[in-house]
Amino acid sequence: MTASNELTAVRADVWLWAARFFKTRALAKHAIDGGKVDVNDAGCKPAKTLHGGDRLRITRGEERLEVEVLALSERRGPAPAAQALYRETEASLAAREAAREQRRLVGTVGPLRRPDKQERRELRRLKDSL
Repeated sequence: MTASNELTAVRADVWLWAARFFKTRALAKHAIDGGKVDVNDAGCKPAKTLHGGDRLRITRGEERLEVEVLALSERRGPAPAAQALYRETEASLAAREAAREQRRLVGTVGPLRRPDKQERRELRRLKDSL
């Protein structure tokens, strides 16, 4: 893994891939193009250069992260090395934990299985009566 003292700037899509926020560089580029990544509270393009100390806001599905760039790398390494590239803010950690707890309390939404023949008939009768 390339040390941060050798690099002064790295493309945003490469850094997001190296820090393991996205599985491929193409997915990182697609997320940036879709407006799912902001750098220092401004929009971002895949070729935007990141420097140490930059703050990123990343949205993946329902998960929202706010991280600070600690080190730079152009190479994807093991997970512990990737986690050393950034630090998640306390507010972001608290918000993610609250969202996780909310999802746990709400539980799953919708049926866990398809209705069987009897349940389909009951649903059809209910819909016809409305």
